This record gives sequence, structure tokens and C-alpha cells, in this order.
Amino acid sequence: MRRGFSLITAIVFIVLIATLSALALSFSSLSVKQTSDTYLREQAELLVQSATEYALLAISGHEINASNGCLNTINAQFPNANTPLFDINISIYYLGMGLPLTNDPNPCQRFSDTDIATTDSNVTVIIDTIVSTANDISTEPIRLHRRTIQKP
Repeated sequence: MRRGFSLITAIVFIVLIATLSALALSFSSLSVKQTSDTYLREQAELLVQSATEYALLAISGHEINASNGCLNTINAQFPNANTPLFDINISIYYLGMGLPLTNDPNPCQRFSDTDIATTDSNVTVIIDTIVSTANDISTEPIRLHRRTIQKP
């Protein structure tokens, strides 16, 4: 009887230790996944800000007239097109008067059909920047959106 009780106690002890070890292993792998996802999210937040600044630079370097039209979208991939981690999509909407209309070769995407009457607010842009994970690089998909109104 005594040997049987010792054997049952030893089996319960082994099962308890195995359960605690499996739980510890599960928590440690969860921590690694969470750290990786946090790193990718922080990188995406920096890319949203950088892409918005890049769009402002591109708008400033683009002459808006009837023949050139407007810069309406910018699409990019980071770090390169061969092995992208993030897709960057920028849509630009214009506010103001004297912008190329829909019958011009390259019309501007306008935020509204009404013109702004003040010259200080002419050619103001609304920039929608979307950064999302390109492939299944993280366990949770990352998609960040930033909308800004700027005067280039």
C-alpha cells in the first residue's frame, strides 16, 4: 500500500512539473512574438510620418499647371520592391482655386468642388498615408493610417 501511494505521488509531481514547464515555455514564446510585433509597429509608425513628409517634398517639387497636372498618388514599398516589409500608399487631395480641372490631361483629385476664396489657403493639400504589412511578416497584420492637412 505504501509503495502504491508513493508511486501515485511521484506521478502527480511529474505531471505538475511538466504542466508548469509547458506554461513557462508558452509564455516565453509569447513574449518573443509580442516584442517582434511591437518592433514592426514602431517601424510602421515612423514610416507613416516619413512618407507624409516625402509627399510634401514631392508636391513642392512638382509644378502644378494644366500640362503637368497634379501629383495625386504615391505608392512605394519599404525597404525595396524585391523583399518588401511594408506597402506605402499615399493619396493627395487638393483644396484651392486655379487647379487643373477634370477636362485637363492630369486633373487634380479635389477634396470638394467648391473653391477656396482666400489666396493664403490656395493649393492646400490633404494627405492620406496608409502603411501596411506587405506579407505575413507578423502574426497580427499592421495597418496604420494618417491624415494631415498641409500647405506645401
